[in-house]
Amino acid sequence: MDSFNLQHLTSDMNINWTPVFAATFCGSCALFLFWKWRNNQKIQTKILNARKRRDKSLQLAEQAVQQFKIQNPDFESSSIVSLSLSELTGKLKEGSLQPDAVLHAFMAKALEVNKNLNCSTEILMESVAQLKDINTQKKGLLYGVPISIKDNVAYKGHDSSCGVVSKLDQPAVMDSVVVRVLKKQGAIPFIKTNIPQGLLSYDCSNPIYGQTLNPYNLQKTPGGSSGGEGALIRGGGSILGLGTDIGGSIRIPASFCGICGFKPTAKRLSGQGISSCTKGQKSVLSSFGPMARDVESLALCMRALLCQDMFTLDPTVPPIAFNQKVYESSEPLRIGYYENDGYLQPSPSMARAFRETKDLLERAGHTLVPFQPLRLYDVFHELAVRGILADGGDTLLNHLKAGPIDPCLRDQATLLGIPGFIKKLLFFVLKPFYPRLSASLHASLGVGSIAELWRQHTNIEEYIDEVIAEWRRLNVDVLLCPMLGPAYNFRYCGRLSCTLSYTLLYNLLNFPAGVVTVSTVTEEDEAQLNQYKGIHGDMWDKLFVKAVTGAVGLPVAVQCVSLPWQDEMCLRFMREVEQLTAKNKLNRKHNDK
Repeated sequence: MDSFNLQHLTSDMNINWTPVFAATFCGSCALFLFWKWRNNQKIQTKILNARKRRDKSLQLAEQAVQQFKIQNPDFESSSIVSLSLSELTGKLKEGSLQPDAVLHAFMAKALEVNKNLNCSTEILMESVAQLKDINTQKKGLLYGVPISIKDNVAYKGHDSSCGVVSKLDQPAVMDSVVVRVLKKQGAIPFIKTNIPQGLLSYDCSNPIYGQTLNPYNLQKTPGGSSGGEGALIRGGGSILGLGTDIGGSIRIPASFCGICGFKPTAKRLSGQGISSCTKGQKSVLSSFGPMARDVESLALCMRALLCQDMFTLDPTVPPIAFNQKVYESSEPLRIGYYENDGYLQPSPSMARAFRETKDLLERAGHTLVPFQPLRLYDVFHELAVRGILADGGDTLLNHLKAGPIDPCLRDQATLLGIPGFIKKLLFFVLKPFYPRLSASLHASLGVGSIAELWRQHTNIEEYIDEVIAEWRRLNVDVLLCPMLGPAYNFRYCGRLSCTLSYTLLYNLLNFPAGVVTVSTVTEEDEAQLNQYKGIHGDMWDKLFVKAVTGAVGLPVAVQCVSLPWQDEMCLRFMREVEQLTAKNKLNRKHNDK
């Protein structure tokens, strides 16, 4: 027996293992390639199914509109969609317009706009069924008003994709709180709108639904992340929309598309049922707010949402009703202002629009006081950027791994994916030549420990106190500052995170902020881009010029800001800017004649 075992052992030791290892290796490779192919097939199937759902909803909406036209031969949609929100609500309440006619008018217009701009992710056909019970909400402030909602706002039975494959095929089990409140106020959510992949971008493209286009210029982005809302509203396919804002995501598309947008104090409106790819991040707060053609529409939406239903459905929202008295006040304001934040030199059209608005406010009897953002360079990198990317971007990257990366996000994803030790090395190498780029790169490392995160939060709290103290020292009511614009050419948003200094600051501070369109880019503005040098003279300043070039005729806006929880004061200031701008345009037309 021992001799037999020894013979076998000797025989085994003489086996040629090379073919065995080769076969095993090849088999493993084949299995891996098959797994990868299979996974890609699943991803493509998910994307294809999402597109099919969207296309099916568009077809059903077209059929519904055609059927309504057949049943109502005198139906004329253009006279409906051209009304202001105040005019529309008035006609609905008095009965001269019926909710079914209004819904089908906006549905028809939205279908038309979407064909040109690709701004919708799905038509909500439940809106037609909602008409059956709409008369029970006749007392609602938004009775019969069709409303668009951003893709990440939960609507029962529909995905909140955030533009990433990982969130597909996960339909909401119930409406978000804001949608439930809107329905109680008589509003009819009828369409979901497009977003950039992952939402942490101010472009508007994703691998599921594609690129949304700017309604003024099809070679420009509408901005983001609420870009579908901006494009649809400016195109006339919606009269009132709802977006979210974590770094300018309401305000930038409002500026790029020439409408109004408002970012309230975080938690003034409920965030329950609002999806995100960076849940858990608390340094820079996201805010939910309205977008519309005019400020009065924003105020009406806020009045409608800030009701007992909101406070009951989400007890974490402070039960503070809309202060109409503050909003309607006409008392002269003491207004802080700055034309340049010291981090990004405004484009010529941004600077001109700001100066013209400042002059109008002064001539109207308001007091203008110089106000400069405090320590913005360090604050932008160390508090804002490092705060948003406290996890080094891992949460966002994990969502992106489930599918293809959209071109609009490729630069950001590449940056976030660089190993930490290489980022640290690049920081030291680039610092002497590109200090702004190296500081942003270092900030993208995030925080390294719980203790460091606590210090981060403490530093943010102390900075907010510091800014409020300066605000009170100057005794200002509100703040006027430039707004990023005009709309960018494609593929520049992901390469220019530095330009967010004008918007991201007020998410960090949690100050209400809104955007009002006040002008358009002139030939002179465009010509002055040739002399634009920027503050730092680095690659970002050069890219900024390329991003905004070719914008003659595009809208330009200003930004209005107030202290936390003084949302009505911010809206009151926005209305003042809007009215003075409109009056000035009328005077110019009269003088030209």
